[in-house]
Amino acid sequence: MNEFGSLIVLSLVFGVPLLWALGTFNGLVRLRNHCDESWSNIDTELQRRHHLIPNLVRTVREYADHERDVLRQVTEAREVAHRPGSGTREQSQQESELVEKIERLLMRVEAYPDLKADRHFLELQEELVRTEDRIQHARRIYNANVRDLNNRIEIFPANLIASAGTFRKRDYFEVASLRVRTVPSVR
Repeated sequence: MNEFGSLIVLSLVFGVPLLWALGTFNGLVRLRNHCDESWSNIDTELQRRHHLIPNLVRTVREYADHERDVLRQVTEAREVAHRPGSGTREQSQQESELVEKIERLLMRVEAYPDLKADRHFLELQEELVRTEDRIQHARRIYNANVRDLNNRIEIFPANLIASAGTFRKRDYFEVASLRVRTVPSVR
Protein backbone atom coordinates (compact mmCIF):
# COMPACT_ATOMS: atom_id res chain seq x y z
CA MET A 1 0.00 0.00 0.00
CA ASN A 2 1.35 3.38 -0.86
CA GLU A 3 1.60 6.41 1.36
CA PHE A 4 -1.60 7.95 0.03
CA GLY A 5 -3.59 4.78 0.78
CA SER A 6 -2.19 4.63 4.31
CA LEU A 7 -3.19 8.25 4.86
CA ILE A 8 -6.76 7.51 3.73
CA VAL A 9 -7.03 4.47 6.01
CA LEU A 10 -5.63 6.42 8.98
CA SER A 11 -7.97 9.33 8.36
CA LEU A 12 -10.94 6.92 8.21
CA VAL A 13 -9.88 5.06 11.33
CA PHE A 14 -9.39 8.22 13.40
CA GLY A 15 -11.39 10.84 11.53
CA VAL A 16 -14.79 9.13 11.39
CA PRO A 17 -14.96 8.38 15.15
CA LEU A 18 -13.72 11.88 15.92
CA LEU A 19 -16.38 13.43 13.68
CA TRP A 20 -19.03 11.19 15.26
CA ALA A 21 -17.92 12.21 18.78
CA LEU A 22 -17.99 15.90 17.88
CA GLY A 23 -21.42 15.57 16.27
CA THR A 24 -22.77 13.69 19.27
CA PHE A 25 -21.34 16.21 21.73
CA ASN A 26 -22.79 19.13 19.75
CA GLY A 27 -26.16 17.39 19.58
CA LEU A 28 -26.18 16.95 23.36
CA VAL A 29 -25.28 20.62 23.83
CA ARG A 30 -28.12 21.59 21.50
CA LEU A 31 -30.62 19.45 23.45
CA ARG A 32 -29.41 20.86 26.77
CA ASN A 33 -29.85 24.40 25.43
CA HIS A 34 -33.38 23.54 24.23
CA CYS A 35 -34.19 22.36 27.78
CA ASP A 36 -32.78 25.56 29.28
CA GLU A 37 -34.74 27.72 26.84
CA SER A 38 -38.01 25.87 27.39
CA TRP A 39 -37.54 26.02 31.18
CA SER A 40 -37.09 29.77 30.83
CA ASN A 41 -40.46 29.91 29.03
CA ILE A 42 -42.12 28.01 31.88
CA ASP A 43 -40.51 30.32 34.41
CA THR A 44 -41.84 33.38 32.53
CA GLU A 45 -45.39 32.04 32.64
CA LEU A 46 -45.09 31.06 36.30
CA GLN A 47 -43.94 34.60 37.07
CA ARG A 48 -46.98 35.89 35.19
CA ARG A 49 -49.24 33.72 37.37
CA HIS A 50 -47.42 34.83 40.51
CA HIS A 51 -48.05 38.47 39.59
CA LEU A 52 -51.77 37.85 39.01
CA ILE A 53 -52.32 36.28 42.42
CA PRO A 54 -52.00 39.47 44.55
CA ASN A 55 -54.65 41.15 42.39
CA LEU A 56 -56.92 38.13 42.71
CA VAL A 57 -56.44 38.04 46.49
CA ARG A 58 -57.07 41.79 46.78
CA THR A 59 -60.26 41.55 44.73
CA VAL A 60 -61.60 38.62 46.75
CA ARG A 61 -60.62 40.34 50.01
CA GLU A 62 -62.81 43.31 49.14
CA TYR A 63 -65.84 41.02 48.96
CA ALA A 64 -65.03 38.41 51.56
CA ASP A 65 -62.85 39.75 54.33
CA HIS A 66 -63.79 36.83 56.60
CA GLU A 67 -62.00 34.41 54.21
CA ARG A 68 -58.65 35.57 55.59
CA ASP A 69 -57.32 32.06 56.20
CA VAL A 70 -57.75 30.99 52.57
CA LEU A 71 -56.30 34.29 51.33
CA ARG A 72 -53.32 33.90 53.66
CA GLN A 73 -52.67 30.34 52.45
CA VAL A 74 -52.71 31.46 48.82
CA THR A 75 -50.34 34.32 49.58
CA GLU A 76 -47.93 32.08 51.49
CA ALA A 77 -47.97 29.40 48.76
CA ARG A 78 -47.25 32.10 46.17
CA GLU A 79 -44.28 33.38 48.18
CA VAL A 80 -42.81 29.88 48.44
CA ALA A 81 -43.32 29.15 44.73
CA HIS A 82 -41.98 32.57 43.73
CA ARG A 83 -38.59 32.03 45.40
CA PRO A 84 -35.78 31.43 42.91
CA GLY A 85 -33.21 28.68 43.01
CA SER A 86 -35.17 25.48 43.44
CA GLY A 87 -34.83 22.55 41.09
CA THR A 88 -37.49 21.22 38.75
CA ARG A 89 -38.83 18.64 41.21
CA GLU A 90 -39.09 21.18 44.05
CA GLN A 91 -40.64 23.76 41.74
CA SER A 92 -43.22 21.18 40.62
CA GLN A 93 -44.20 20.48 44.24
CA GLN A 94 -44.39 24.16 45.15
CA GLU A 95 -46.50 24.99 42.08
CA SER A 96 -48.83 22.06 42.79
CA GLU A 97 -49.40 23.38 46.31
CA LEU A 98 -50.06 26.85 44.91
CA VAL A 99 -52.55 25.46 42.38
CA GLU A 100 -54.36 23.62 45.20
CA LYS A 101 -54.66 26.84 47.25
CA ILE A 102 -55.88 28.88 44.27
CA GLU A 103 -58.50 26.25 43.49
CA ARG A 104 -59.69 26.36 47.12
CA LEU A 105 -59.94 30.16 46.85
CA LEU A 106 -61.92 29.95 43.62
CA MET A 107 -64.29 27.41 45.16
CA ARG A 108 -64.97 29.86 47.99
CA VAL A 109 -65.73 32.54 45.40
CA GLU A 110 -68.74 30.48 44.33
CA ALA A 111 -70.47 31.61 47.54
CA TYR A 112 -70.28 35.27 46.47
CA PRO A 113 -72.53 35.98 43.47
CA ASP A 114 -71.61 39.69 43.46
CA LEU A 115 -67.92 38.80 43.26
CA LYS A 116 -68.48 36.25 40.49
CA ALA A 117 -70.17 38.99 38.47
CA ASP A 118 -67.56 41.67 39.20
CA ARG A 119 -65.93 42.82 35.96
CA HIS A 120 -62.46 43.13 37.52
CA PHE A 121 -62.69 39.63 39.01
CA LEU A 122 -63.89 38.21 35.68
CA GLU A 123 -60.96 39.85 33.88
CA LEU A 124 -58.52 38.42 36.44
CA GLN A 125 -60.08 34.99 36.10
CA GLU A 126 -59.87 35.19 32.32
CA GLU A 127 -56.21 36.20 32.49
CA LEU A 128 -55.59 33.32 34.89
CA VAL A 129 -57.17 30.90 32.39
CA ARG A 130 -54.94 32.22 29.59
CA THR A 131 -51.86 32.01 31.80
CA GLU A 132 -52.67 28.43 32.80
CA ASP A 133 -52.98 27.51 29.13
CA ARG A 134 -49.57 29.06 28.46
CA ILE A 135 -48.02 27.22 31.40
CA GLN A 136 -49.37 23.89 30.15
CA HIS A 137 -48.13 24.60 26.62
CA ALA A 138 -44.65 25.57 27.87
CA ARG A 139 -44.61 22.52 30.15
CA ARG A 140 -45.36 20.17 27.24
CA ILE A 141 -42.50 21.68 25.21
CA TYR A 142 -40.09 21.49 28.15
CA ASN A 143 -41.00 17.88 28.92
CA ALA A 144 -40.55 16.92 25.25
CA ASN A 145 -37.09 18.50 25.27
CA VAL A 146 -36.23 16.73 28.52
CA ARG A 147 -37.41 13.42 27.03
CA ASP A 148 -35.17 13.94 23.98
CA LEU A 149 -32.16 14.88 26.11
CA ASN A 150 -32.68 11.99 28.55
CA ASN A 151 -33.07 9.52 25.68
CA ARG A 152 -29.90 10.76 24.03
CA ILE A 153 -27.99 10.58 27.33
CA GLU A 154 -29.08 6.98 27.94
CA ILE A 155 -28.78 5.48 24.44
CA PHE A 156 -25.57 3.72 23.44
CA PRO A 157 -23.11 4.91 22.11
CA ALA A 158 -24.07 8.54 22.78
CA ASN A 159 -24.08 7.74 26.50
CA LEU A 160 -20.29 7.39 26.29
CA ILE A 161 -19.96 11.03 25.25
CA ALA A 162 -22.65 12.15 27.73
CA SER A 163 -20.98 10.44 30.68
CA ALA A 164 -17.60 11.96 29.74
CA GLY A 165 -19.15 15.43 29.52
CA THR A 166 -21.35 17.43 31.84
CA PHE A 167 -24.65 16.02 30.61
CA ARG A 168 -27.08 14.87 33.28
CA LYS A 169 -30.62 13.61 33.08
CA ARG A 170 -33.29 16.16 33.92
CA ASP A 171 -36.56 15.85 35.79
CA TYR A 172 -39.85 16.43 34.06
CA PHE A 173 -41.91 19.40 35.18
CA GLU A 174 -45.11 17.85 36.44
CA VAL A 175 -47.64 20.15 38.02
CA ALA A 176 -51.39 19.91 38.12
CA SER A 177 -53.21 22.26 35.82
CA LEU A 178 -55.31 24.84 37.58
CA ARG A 179 -58.90 23.87 36.89
CA VAL A 180 -60.32 27.29 36.21
CA ARG A 181 -63.56 27.25 34.37
CA THR A 182 -63.68 29.20 31.17
CA VAL A 183 -64.93 32.62 32.10
CA PRO A 184 -68.29 33.52 30.60
CA SER A 185 -68.30 36.47 28.27
CA VAL A 186 -69.88 39.56 29.85
CA ARG A 187 -71.13 42.17 27.41
